[in-house]
Amino acid sequence: MSLQHSVNSRNAETGPGNGATWIVTDGSVGMEAQGIAVAEAVGLPYSLKRVRMTGAMRLMPARLQIYVAPSRLLRSVTSSEPLAPPWPRLIISIGRRSVPIALALKSVAKASGLKVFGLHIQNPKVPKQRFDLIAAPLHDGYAGANVINTFGAVHSVTPKRLAEAAQSFAAKIEPLPRPRIAVLLGGDSAAFSFPPDLAASFGASLERAARDSGGSLLVTPSRRTSPEALRALVAPIGEVPHFVWDGTGENPYFAFLATADAIVTTEDSVNMVTEAAGTGKPVYVQRLKGGSTRLGRFHELMRERGATRPFAGKIESWSYAPINDTEVVASAIRRALGLETLG
Repeated sequence: MSLQHSVNSRNAETGPGNGATWIVTDGSVGMEAQGIAVAEAVGLPYSLKRVRMTGAMRLMPARLQIYVAPSRLLRSVTSSEPLAPPWPRLIISIGRRSVPIALALKSVAKASGLKVFGLHIQNPKVPKQRFDLIAAPLHDGYAGANVINTFGAVHSVTPKRLAEAAQSFAAKIEPLPRPRIAVLLGGDSAAFSFPPDLAASFGASLERAARDSGGSLLVTPSRRTSPEALRALVAPIGEVPHFVWDGTGENPYFAFLATADAIVTTEDSVNMVTEAAGTGKPVYVQRLKGGSTRLGRFHELMRERGATRPFAGKIESWSYAPINDTEVVASAIRRALGLETLG
């Protein structure tokens, strides 16, 4: 996932107005993680609705699908769970492909007499007033009366979650010497590539940082990390203490964040960098091949905030206020729904 870790939905039987949350996504793990983070912070039971447009409707741009009659549009949608009553109190949608489906669900619920609060995470690319609230990252330059600008991605890095994760992996991590350097790996995307030769040089720099500091490395790949890149990165670090997650069993992602003294993450993921910065620990960013103007603005803001620095093969120490705007978004939703007592 950034949130590379697995996430599970909490399902609840609720009647109209009882307070369930539906998270509507296209199944992207990183997007689901953001929706779950907000849902957990709001405090309502939630379920994941992994949706996909089918038939001729899938060929129509999302910005035009919002003008299709809701009942007609929903007939072209497949979902991992039923999109039927009892309707939720809150719908959280993430990503452009979920926009028309979330709006159609709101309309159908409204026709049955129930007002559903709609939050969209990221820029929906449709008129803002279609949603009750939008949480958009500051680096997108997207603003409005119903828009909350977040510093990076919303996430679920909390002291409680970190403490629980650290305890789960204590037997494997505690014997490793400090400073412990967590390494969060992304990989190939539309804007970036992570070839084996770059991974090998990155691994050599990590080995040098661990050796010079007398510390250890905690490495976790993501779904985008190719096996070839991971092997190339791991090869140079064999002589220093390390723990590399091999993809089996539970991902120690949160445990690494919890127990690390510094964190190094590749530049391709807003989620990973923001989650790392949610700890308040030094965060280093490793360049990949390629680039993105949008992510370039994000990284500039993170450096100005004092959270990140470019990775250059050595580890230093600095501090800043942990970055987590999830509660800001959740608090706004609770106020709107009259749920302040759940905060």
